[in-house]
Amino acid sequence: MNELDSVKLNKDFQNISKGTEGTIVHKYNNENFEVEFFDKNGDTIDVVTISKEYLDLIEKYNDN
Repeated sequence: MNELDSVKLNKDFQNISKGTEGTIVHKYNNENFEVEFFDKNGDTIDVVTISKEYLDLIEKYNDN
């Protein structure tokens, strides 16, 4: 997983429910990321530092 990839939670994390989608905004290393999570309207719920164990990749970012 890398910056700007789309992800979703595979289990609840803090106040964010399983299945919530987000975008990786910073990659600290191969295990930890800063992710911005969005609601169904596209509004930001929260930006959190999270381990990859909570994330499933939805789509890799393609800058082409």
